[in-house]
Amino acid sequence: MHAVSIIIPVYNEQERIVQTINQVIASDTLGLKKEIIVVDDGSTDNTVKNIKSQISNFKSTRLEAKRANQNSKLALITHKKNQGKGAALKAGFKKATGDILMVQDGDLEYSTDDYPQLLNPFIKDKAQIVYGSRNKARRKYGTPYSSFSFFLGGIILTWIINMLFGIKLTDQATGYKLFSKKLKQFLLKPDENRFSYEVALTATLAKEKIQFIEVPIHYQPRSIQDGKKINIMDFIESVIVAIKYRFK
Repeated sequence: MHAVSIIIPVYNEQERIVQTINQVIASDTLGLKKEIIVVDDGSTDNTVKNIKSQISNFKSTRLEAKRANQNSKLALITHKKNQGKGAALKAGFKKATGDILMVQDGDLEYSTDDYPQLLNPFIKDKAQIVYGSRNKARRKYGTPYSSFSFFLGGIILTWIINMLFGIKLTDQATGYKLFSKKLKQFLLKPDENRFSYEVALTATLAKEKIQFIEVPIHYQPRSIQDGKKINIMDFIESVIVAIKYRFK
């Protein structure tokens, strides 16, 4: 393996996206080159402006980055209108060329310090799917819970998916999902474009009998007041999508 493609879907994250990109550039990817693909999903604030400024700064310091053995590429895809996280991820996956395709949220809830343990199963064990689990990390890292409603919704959704597809995940709703490039055709298969895309993707891969590996990760949740965008309607839609894919 030579490279990891890190897909960052983003929508109205002008306060956090630059820090997110900086953390990804500085992250430890175990010697793998980084292809960083930021997909702006129709932001109406200064998110795109801040990303473009960051790309300009990145290009001017590229030689220094190479000397530091970062070997990173940074690209931007823009959607004129907001289509949803699933649409942003599919756009990123289409462009990605790395051996590993990785999802990185742009809201600073997830720590890039977890990259080594997320990538290790691919390098050592030839894994095809790795999910970072917040629930496996409660005792190890003292990982805080999100609000009760968000936490409960994630637990219920994970249980439903496990029951429907005969798998044993602890955190289906995690923002850290990594895939072998060999699975790219399956990543582009679901029609869903919003948050429910991730449920459809998990269901699609589970039906292919591909093994899921989970590793514990750090997590720093934010509230709706802080900009969290998922809501109860996304939960309901995700449950409906899970049932649909069980009988599809």
